[in-house]
Amino acid sequence: GNAPPGVDPEAFSWFQTVDADHSGFISVKELKQALVNNNWSSFNDETCLLMINMFDKTRSGRIDVYGFSALLRFIQQWRSLFQQYDRDQSGSISFSELQQAFSQMGYNLSPQFSQLLLARYSQRSPNPSIQLDRFIHICMQLQSLTDSFREKDTALVGNIRLSYEDFLAMVVTRML
Repeated sequence: GNAPPGVDPEAFSWFQTVDADHSGFISVKELKQALVNNNWSSFNDETCLLMINMFDKTRSGRIDVYGFSALLRFIQQWRSLFQQYDRDQSGSISFSELQQAFSQMGYNLSPQFSQLLLARYSQRSPNPSIQLDRFIHICMQLQSLTDSFREKDTALVGNIRLSYEDFLAMVVTRML
């Protein structure tokens, strides 16, 4: 059939291929099988779940063709940004490239924090680096937590005072 109105024909064609069970929806499992990093590794489960949840308007744990089309545009925008920060064109982002990316995105993060993220989200290797899926994951979480922080930092001073339970509520509502 033809693509529904407002859906790119290429996205529609890919949707039909990815929708392995022909349910008319894409699940996390189906999305994971469809997306690959520059090194041909599959996208991480957590990242796929984050993205499905972002485009799942019905809160069913899956997306329709419209959500899938929007998700593909979203991923393409992130891929372009990723390639811009992957200065040596290695297909992954190194520590120094990650530091530069954060700085250019407006995050004032210490090298220690960037190193922590690299250690948490990279493959174990002598030269750890971040693949596209993990870059998207990190940036989505940073943005979400930054938005939460800004809601409390009304004076924009960069510091907030909050109770442990408020902190947990902030993290749980933004991350899960």
